[in-house]
Amino acid sequence: MKDDCCAPAGDFDLAVIGAGSAGFSAAITAAEAGKRVALIGHGTIGGTCVNIGCVPSKTMIRAAEAVHGAKAARRFAGLGGDGALTDWTALVAAKDELVATLRQKKYADLLPGYEGISYIDEGPARLVPGGVAVGGRVIGAPMRIIATGARPAVPDIPGLGTVPTLDSTQLLDLAHRPDSLIFLGGGYVGVELAQMMARLGVRVTILCRSRLLPQAEPEVSALLAGVLRAEGVTVLDGVTYQAARPDGERAGLTVRQDGTALALSADHLVLTTGRRPNTEGLGLAEMGIETDRRGAIRVGADMETTCPGTYAAGDVTDRDQFVYMAAYGARLAATNAVLGGTGTYDNAAMPWVVFSDPQVAGVGLSEAAARAAGRRVKTSVLGLDNVPRALAARDTRGLIKLVADADDDRLLGGVIVAPEGADSIQTLALALRFGMTAKALGATIFPYLTTVEGLKLAAQTFERDVAKLSCCAG
Repeated sequence: MKDDCCAPAGDFDLAVIGAGSAGFSAAITAAEAGKRVALIGHGTIGGTCVNIGCVPSKTMIRAAEAVHGAKAARRFAGLGGDGALTDWTALVAAKDELVATLRQKKYADLLPGYEGISYIDEGPARLVPGGVAVGGRVIGAPMRIIATGARPAVPDIPGLGTVPTLDSTQLLDLAHRPDSLIFLGGGYVGVELAQMMARLGVRVTILCRSRLLPQAEPEVSALLAGVLRAEGVTVLDGVTYQAARPDGERAGLTVRQDGTALALSADHLVLTTGRRPNTEGLGLAEMGIETDRRGAIRVGADMETTCPGTYAAGDVTDRDQFVYMAAYGARLAATNAVLGGTGTYDNAAMPWVVFSDPQVAGVGLSEAAARAAGRRVKTSVLGLDNVPRALAARDTRGLIKLVADADDDRLLGGVIVAPEGADSIQTLALALRFGMTAKALGATIFPYLTTVEGLKLAAQTFERDVAKLSCCAG
């Protein structure tokens, strides 16, 4: 730890490195309280979410859902044709237009409204005693927040550099739709984009070192793998990567599964094996700022790094990699850094969503995590074929799993797999936030023929067989 990393400053109260969701959140929090803020670009304004992450991927996922729905509707009506996407170029152009609009409206156009924020876009930034060096000068600030985000990680596979590869950003920018893709990694990014591309007419294989969505409940992984396979996606679990090799103009890849070598080939390998924090060139070591084995900045509960006066937030840290948690952590960092705050990072009731179809959404502890924490737990697993909304919609793909403390009945966590699961998970998040018991959730009034009603039924399943109840009973 460096004693001089908090040397007196002159120009600003706070310097924020990175102008994405975390950077803007920190800058706005401080500026609204009357502080002088230097917001240093260090990359494209808007950051990951609006430019290359949430916004572009979800708009293309929605288009793929529409194509898939059109196919199903034509089959149901006995009509010919497959309803396939006919204009990839138009889809990419529409995505780019939306990204440009939101980047301007939700980021660039906001800056003039905050007199206390000075936007500085003069190249890469580096921490120095007393401030931040950028563009050949030093911006003086006694407090700093690092919010430089992350980028797709590249796995260590022999020969990978000799074959056509894509990261998630490059995939969404392709000039032409490929015929085939192999996704390396079955996490949430891999699952979302693989299903999207399959629905847009691409032959898709997903490779998982362990299983699909390895951090989710095993029931969820098994169900979603079944859904993807039913849509024609090849899902290979428990593989180890051997080597990549050119196959003409295509990418070849050798893997092992259950002791058997498999030779695979596709137009591109898509790298969805995690993300790497953007910390290069920031001068972290010189300032005594510690990182973990991934290179992520270690922060305390108050978001301060191991250099007093220097905080960090978002994907560059060792905290949760979600845009809303980046914004939350950045507000906390700014409040603690320059507003005298004493708040601490709390993700106990943090909801998360995988935008697959059906969607996967969860909050709190999984069964395995609860047991690892020493809790004596009980679980309830309810298939969507017990939820009237799913029956009426003729789509019972999914389940709801709740985890509760076996001693006091307090809810500890849960997950919903359902076409509308993302819009239902906040109810469970609030139940956890306010310490609700499973019995209380089961006794709560829910509107009929809604997906969220499944939470009530799942809670009742701890003690009774809901299949024996009439509609709205209980």
